[in-house]
Amino acid sequence: MSGRGSRPALAVLAAAAVLALAGCGGSDSGSGSGASGSSGAELSVGAAYIPQPVSASMAAGFLTITNEGDADDELTSVTSEAGDVTVHETVDGTMKEVDRLEIPAHGRLVFRSGGNHLMFEKLKRQPKQGESVTVELHFAQSEPVTVEVPVKAATYQPGDGHSAHTGN
Repeated sequence: MSGRGSRPALAVLAAAAVLALAGCGGSDSGSGSGASGSSGAELSVGAAYIPQPVSASMAAGFLTITNEGDADDELTSVTSEAGDVTVHETVDGTMKEVDRLEIPAHGRLVFRSGGNHLMFEKLKRQPKQGESVTVELHFAQSEPVTVEVPVKAATYQPGDGHSAHTGN
């Protein structure tokens, strides 16, 4: 590559493009089994999707974790055979990697375009529309949850009107 700092700039541009093209988490597919631990959290996962990546090595992922239990829990990490996965929080338009995010009792943790999201890096291969990527969500209290995350069109936007929801 040529130019000073072109690789980090390209990575940021690719991530921004993925986030700009993606919609927010909605109610359609993305299957995940529920998990409940001794903590009293009752977790389920839905509305999972990955917009088809514009980069061969990076992708963003979106989903909603619902906690119908009486206790808070925390998402502590995400793993996938597809590549490295980190959890990112967006506050005041600034994205940063975080070690954990709270899932309040009787609440939701929403990952959506422009907000909290999963960042897939060092992809072993670029996932294509129509395929699925398996991820395992790890929690502070509850058992891990495995989710098959469908790859949607790069311009996919869930059609259920939840774009204003920020979780909880």
